[in-house]
Amino acid sequence: MSALTDRLRHRHRAEPAGGSAPPAPPTAHAELRARRDALAEEVAELTWDLGGLTYEMAIRDHFRLDVLTRRAAELQRADAELAEVDRLLAAEQRSEAGSCAACGAPHSRGAAFCWQCGSALLVSLSDN
Repeated sequence: MSALTDRLRHRHRAEPAGGSAPPAPPTAHAELRARRDALAEEVAELTWDLGGLTYEMAIRDHFRLDVLTRRAAELQRADAELAEVDRLLAAEQRSEAGSCAACGAPHSRGAAFCWQCGSALLVSLSDN
């Protein structure tokens, strides 16, 4: 199972780099859609891997919670990023998106904190 998923991951990560980008305005939207597709595939794969890993541990009656926790955290990170990209795509028609000044992660309009690094996105009037 591990060799197969490694091949899929390497193939999957190599695919987006080879594509050509459309003209300026559609590029951001096309890149977001491509990122959403890649993240959806990654979340599905990580979910499948976590289920398989849990099953293998169950049939051997030997659970390693540290391994399961690490894999679940990786899945949670990818799922959170997918949710944020979905929010950005939903807001794309209204142009209600931005990026975090600290880490560059995309965020939707009205987000108070960055989903990736936790930095505050809203500037209060007292900071000016």
